Amino acid sequence: MSARNADMKNIREPGLLGALLVASMISAALLGILFFAWRVAGMPFVPFDTFDWLTRVLPGRLVAFDIGTMVNIIGVLNLGPIAATAKMAEQAMAIAILFIAGVVGGVILFLVFRATRSRYGLTVGLALGVVFGFPAMLISLHASATANVGPGAGAVWVLAAFLVWGAVLGRAEQKLIGIARPTGQFAEPAVERIDRRRFLVKLGGTTALITVAGAVVGELAEARRREAVMKAGGELMRWSATHSLPNANAAVQPALGTRPEFTPLERHYRIDINTIPPKVDEHEWRLKITGLVEKPLALTMDDLKRYYPMHQFVTLSCISNPVGGDLIGTQCWTGVSVQRLLPDWRLKPAATHLKIRSADQFFELVSLDAIQADPRIMLTYAWDGVPLEREHGFPLRIYIPDVHGMKQPKWIESIEATDHWEPGYWVVRGWNTVAQMHATSVIDTVAVDMTMIGADHRKLVPIGGIAHAGARGISKVEVQVDSGPWERAELRTPLSELTWVIWRYDWPYQSGRHTFTVRCYEGNGTPQIVTASPPEPSGATGLDSKSMML
Repeated sequence: MSARNADMKNIREPGLLGALLVASMISAALLGILFFAWRVAGMPFVPFDTFDWLTRVLPGRLVAFDIGTMVNIIGVLNLGPIAATAKMAEQAMAIAILFIAGVVGGVILFLVFRATRSRYGLTVGLALGVVFGFPAMLISLHASATANVGPGAGAVWVLAAFLVWGAVLGRAEQKLIGIARPTGQFAEPAVERIDRRRFLVKLGGTTALITVAGAVVGELAEARRREAVMKAGGELMRWSATHSLPNANAAVQPALGTRPEFTPLERHYRIDINTIPPKVDEHEWRLKITGLVEKPLALTMDDLKRYYPMHQFVTLSCISNPVGGDLIGTQCWTGVSVQRLLPDWRLKPAATHLKIRSADQFFELVSLDAIQADPRIMLTYAWDGVPLEREHGFPLRIYIPDVHGMKQPKWIESIEATDHWEPGYWVVRGWNTVAQMHATSVIDTVAVDMTMIGADHRKLVPIGGIAHAGARGISKVEVQVDSGPWERAELRTPLSELTWVIWRYDWPYQSGRHTFTVRCYEGNGTPQIVTASPPEPSGATGLDSKSMML
């Protein structure tokens, strides 16, 4: 009889495993429903909105540490292109954060039910829904980048979704505990085990169906939407499809395996603080010119395109790029020189800086002295002959020579003329004030499969890569094999004074294991920094090397 009583006691007190399963299944179903409503009806997607909000309120050092850690892990594990992989990781983290929070909330709810034997599962579950839903509603109301509906409708939907989640969770966990409690003197423990198992199986099947259906249908809806947008907009012809590069006849040819000299749009890196890019309606968009001006302006894209356009081949790099990383790309940018715009903006004499704000709350300041001294600073609305893509700053971004992307806002909405300097978005968060691009050189390839015979009948292995020093140019690149002398590489004529240089060195082949190292010199002969340092806070430095058996 004592064994029977002990068995019944175990059933009467279900463990945390059952609570974890119930909370996990119902929280996963919530995510599936939120995803479905986002993709199909344009409702806020709480995980992404919450993650974006957190990146803006957490200490800048912590955010910078997270970025650096993510970039290092991707590089060490060779998980793919850093930009795309990092963005996927951010989105996965956003979903995981809400899922884990939901599971933790469910477990706490279970412990409360088990300790109090509460009969008010629905009421307590609704209270948990309010605890989770109210902050999520406020975030969606004031800072949603995912919603395509009005703030009011989005907020109501978010709160309602969490209330339903809490109510279902409360009832399910109360039922879980109720199943484990004997209903009479002669209750059978084995029957109660079967009832609990049957309950979990039914709950699991239902929540799995909701989760999978929400994800699949939501993704199909998004794919159809993108297809419709592409058909409506037509296929735009890129500049590079019908034009040769300006250095097409350069004598030095890249070694096989060197990255493309002109980065395809699909491969250009994207690093920003958003899980998904801001969505800007070009027809409603206006560039607001405010502050110390004679009269505030609101310019349309057509207004900007009336000015004589600039076309500049530009290499842009992220300050988070490690030595040898792929957070760098070269494209032909089209826009209008800010220097040309200033007279029509009629700035007051006290103005000294322009404060540029983006749709995602990013901001940066540019001095008027810098603009007056450099006509290459431009507001950019196209690249490779087509409008900017949403992910890369549509409809407007700024280009500033010689500095990293952290100083160059995208999705620009307003420019305010001010009489003072202040630190920009990332400077406030601990990154370098100037953020000037360091001179850097990278080995892209040791083309052992493309050997050739030199004039002295020796077998030569082409080695190649890039060198870059912002707007300061590259005068020399040298390659070292093992501990041997530094040998001068050939330089290909660059696309412009603002782009990287392709270099090549044909190495006399020797079998065995070798280490290849590269270094470069700026246009005025200044050598690159050889001391290794991490990207934070001023950009990575050090020499790039590759070791391999030949």
